[in-house]
Amino acid sequence: MDRDEIIVTYGENIRDMVFSVLNAAKIEKDISHNAVVALKPNLVVAKPSASGATTSPDIVGAIIEYLHKRDIPNIIIIEGSWVRDSTARAYDACGYNDISVKYNVPLYDLKEDSYSVRKAGGLDLKICNLALNCDYLINIPVLKGHCQTLLTCALKNMKGCIPDSEKRRYHTMGLHKPIAALNAAKCADFVLVDGMCGDLDFEEGGNPVRMNRIFAAKDSVLCDSYAAALMGYSPQDIDYIAIAEKLGVGSSDLADAKIIELDHDKALTAATSSRKAASLARYCNEKMACSACYGSLIHALARLESKGALRNFEKKINIGQGFKGKCVEGIGIGNCADGCTKNVNGCPPTALRIYNFLCEEIKGYPIVY
Repeated sequence: MDRDEIIVTYGENIRDMVFSVLNAAKIEKDISHNAVVALKPNLVVAKPSASGATTSPDIVGAIIEYLHKRDIPNIIIIEGSWVRDSTARAYDACGYNDISVKYNVPLYDLKEDSYSVRKAGGLDLKICNLALNCDYLINIPVLKGHCQTLLTCALKNMKGCIPDSEKRRYHTMGLHKPIAALNAAKCADFVLVDGMCGDLDFEEGGNPVRMNRIFAAKDSVLCDSYAAALMGYSPQDIDYIAIAEKLGVGSSDLADAKIIELDHDKALTAATSSRKAASLARYCNEKMACSACYGSLIHALARLESKGALRNFEKKINIGQGFKGKCVEGIGIGNCADGCTKNVNGCPPTALRIYNFLCEEIKGYPIVY
């Protein structure tokens, strides 16, 4: 896999999806038999992955299984939950104790780890030694929103690799610069993103949206630029992406990136328990929509609502396989609804494309390129 590539797959069978992405990426070519491989999920709080807050243990289990099948046995799981929560409690609540026993892979609490100081971006940064000293680091973030930085994915997930005292200090510095600098000092070798079920706008979960996708990259900046588009943002909206690019961590140029889609989503969207997502559904005329396509629409609507742009929006937005081959008056989302008077094509389109399209429909809101 090259650094300008992003590999994407869709579906509901997590093991098959992970194996499909890893087979395409062929990461085993970069890992020696004796290498210590550290898996870094996002277990910011002690909540199961269905909340939209944490990395699915099924994804981590599938990665371990893939590596074991390729005779790469030295695997550890590392994480440091946020200041107000216990990593041990998160490992238990999120199903990682079971993963540890099943695959004989140790769990390490980075809150209890020693650290070293590294210089990057003009800052002195404390970084946990288990993260620094592993031979190959696989970052496994959740695609989700964040109340302060708008997005949390690959770059921000590395914040779990620092002591609690540093986490507090990062907030006093404004998060964006230290997050970028941290990745300049220590960045993941490979990123596999859990985009199955992520929260709309809060890293602790509570408003999950099912998107049924997994994607991977070697460039964390490119990965987050793609993640931003999936949630209705441009890379320029997320300050730490731009700063990380300036520090040489990677490229945000999606125009020249190779997006390799291994398949298309066929799983139909399910009713959500999220109040916010359910509220936004009132703008949708949904007929057998696939989860990834519907999730993109909900993310775009959430961004518009946060700007107050939906107050007087009374149109229904058509989405789903039920519109295939039909000529329908109004707005259609995705290739299945291309018979609508106006359409955002794609299978699925990103939330950013949908957001920009709807900005033109709702006059007075700037388009983001």
